[in-house]
Amino acid sequence: MALICTVVAVLVLMAVRENVRERRVRNLVTQAVDITQQVHETGKVPPLPDTPGTAIQVFDPSDTLIAATPNMVNAPPMNRLMLRPTGVATSNICDLRAFPGECKIGIYFPFHMPDGVWRLHMAVPDPPWYVSFTVLGLVIAGWMLLVGATALAANRLVGSVLAPVDVMTSELAEITVGDLSRRVPVPWFHDELRRLAERANQTLDRAETAVERQRRFASDASHDLRSPLTAIHLEIEEALLHPEKTDWKTTARALLDSVERLQALVSCLLQIARLDAGAPRGRDTVDLADLVTSELALRPRSITVTEQLTPGVTINGDRLYLARLLGNLLDNAERHAESNVTVTVSRDDGTAVLEVLDDGDGIPADKREIVFQRFARLDASRKKDTGGTGLGLPIARQIAENHGGTLTIADCPRGARFVLRIPCAPEKR
Repeated sequence: MALICTVVAVLVLMAVRENVRERRVRNLVTQAVDITQQVHETGKVPPLPDTPGTAIQVFDPSDTLIAATPNMVNAPPMNRLMLRPTGVATSNICDLRAFPGECKIGIYFPFHMPDGVWRLHMAVPDPPWYVSFTVLGLVIAGWMLLVGATALAANRLVGSVLAPVDVMTSELAEITVGDLSRRVPVPWFHDELRRLAERANQTLDRAETAVERQRRFASDASHDLRSPLTAIHLEIEEALLHPEKTDWKTTARALLDSVERLQALVSCLLQIARLDAGAPRGRDTVDLADLVTSELALRPRSITVTEQLTPGVTINGDRLYLARLLGNLLDNAERHAESNVTVTVSRDDGTAVLEVLDDGDGIPADKREIVFQRFARLDASRKKDTGGTGLGLPIARQIAENHGGTLTIADCPRGARFVLRIPCAPEKR
């Protein structure tokens, strides 16, 4: 800003100097006209003004110096316009003998007399770049006033603009993990600061949701981990109280069941942690029909599994994660089926569809979303399988969502029908 004010001050000085210079030229012309009129009227040159810094010369047609100011007596013509027969001309004249090192504003004024053309030379001081100390002082004072006023206005403007930032900074500094419910104030005007505040609040919303989800997860996990550990502790404690009456083979079998449940739970927790971390994994082209065939070939079958597979239905995804998804759906279906599980792969308008249908009791419509919550288990599920973790279906849905798809429970005449929908892989050309 100071640079702009300096440029303005220089332009003002230049304009003032040019104005003063034009005024001096006009005064010179006026003075020259007065002198020539008196010469016409009287036939002789009137007394020339002896003003400091001013020089005047009058030459007759024979180039003889007729009159001059004392500082220009016996001096050559002040400029080189002697050959110009007519017409007034102005020029800059520097380094006159009477004014060494100075520059003057010169005027050449030819006028006609009965004996020929007389020539009048006049020169006055050229104003310096600063015009005068008074003008320079006024310009400097104006420059300082303008810079000060601009700085004050800029400070107030920036302060008013950044005031919401200070408020948001203070509010963010007071937000802690223990209290993520606070939000930064949103400015009234629709500008960048408003968008910044809105983005900050959206980030806080996501952080609060994530922390709350982690808290619930930790609470549920601690509860489910406590159950097998408590069972193990009680079995060992009872065996040690009556070692002579303990059937160690039966006790070991009971402990093994609890350890296996604990191992399954820990495996699911690690799987969820990896999914929550969102660690990037490689994506390959996976044929769903081949995936189903491979997974079913590796599984021991306690009930009949019917396959209705459409070949060539491919998606881009992580084969290991997709196999885990399919395995969780098959585990759930086999636990609740009475005699048959049907696995279907089809294509629906650019979407790959995988369905797993069992012929069990099914899931009530109002409980279909509950089964996808972590550690949630319906009463019917607890009766049929007391060792479940309640994490299989939530993991399956999260894998589906990580692949840009959905996992839902659809209506069917009997049993539960899980439907996975994932966009098909683009066709190679």
